[in-house]
Amino acid sequence: MIKVGVVGGTGYTGVELLRLLSHHPEVSLEAITSRTEAGMPVAEMFPSLRGHVDLRFATPDEARLERCDLVFFATPNGVAMKEARRLLDAGVRLIDLAADFRLADVDQWERWYGMTHAAPELLEEAVYGLPEVEREAIARARLVANPGCYPTAVQLGFLPLLEANAVARDGLVADCKSGVSGAGRKAEVHTLFAEAADNFKAYGVAGHRHLPEIRQGLQRIARGLPVELTFVPHLTPMIRGIHATLYARLTDPSLDVQALFAERYAGEPFVDVLPAGSHPETRSVRASNLCRIAVHRPQGGDVVVVLSVIDNLVKGAAGQAVQNMNLMFGFPETLGLDLVPVSP
Repeated sequence: MIKVGVVGGTGYTGVELLRLLSHHPEVSLEAITSRTEAGMPVAEMFPSLRGHVDLRFATPDEARLERCDLVFFATPNGVAMKEARRLLDAGVRLIDLAADFRLADVDQWERWYGMTHAAPELLEEAVYGLPEVEREAIARARLVANPGCYPTAVQLGFLPLLEANAVARDGLVADCKSGVSGAGRKAEVHTLFAEAADNFKAYGVAGHRHLPEIRQGLQRIARGLPVELTFVPHLTPMIRGIHATLYARLTDPSLDVQALFAERYAGEPFVDVLPAGSHPETRSVRASNLCRIAVHRPQGGDVVVVLSVIDNLVKGAAGQAVQNMNLMFGFPETLGLDLVPVSP
């Protein structure tokens, strides 16, 4: 049993993390912090947790996070990097669900996130928490940078093709759609019901913060070789889910791409390669830690189309964080995550 604290438990990612941790058999929830809601029972803000989480929100000082074995940061960008060194020095292991430690290049991070990095010396130590790629490093890590939601869906979709050097590394396209919960639990006009419902739009075409993270991950998968990617995100009128439609050109048209994907993910507990000709739906992974993938070659040509779907709040955030926690502490990787998707 490990003692766990959660910093920033009032957002959608935070409440999803609490939902998963509340029934994890090896976790004792010790503290959940919020400066603005300190003193409020967690179940008062989130009635779904009534009877499962009996804690009250506490200020970071009251929480005494240094007593924990592991602390999750479910906070906006820029928060974890200010607290990480103190907690690491106290022997606490960390998983940051924001972007503070995802990029290895501090100059690039500061350019995309518009602030000075408070702990650049930790970027080299931080392990990027995509288990399907970094499982062994995650198990040894003190500090894990949990991947973003779009980067998870895109990297898992391209992974077998780039590992096998089976596609041209230039001209990759990621056409992605996300539900409105990906924008967070905050008041913004574009996510109001009257704005987002019955509507569909692209955004961030000139450059989205997840682009450098995706490129960095794909280059690592391609063993450091350069990768050119066009990434276009879209906002869809649904609450949860990401659908990534990925395009690449095969270098060997005789390749059996279905077999390539099936073999690469045969031992992965949270990646499901569907039968040839399938079209995965976001509702097929809702509230689960699964990534479901289908592979197509339209008209039998040399363009491969990969369809990758995840729940942005689970495999794209809190579920993947718990998966990383299991690896870090030697628990079975699926512990607490054997979740059947919710339908309808």
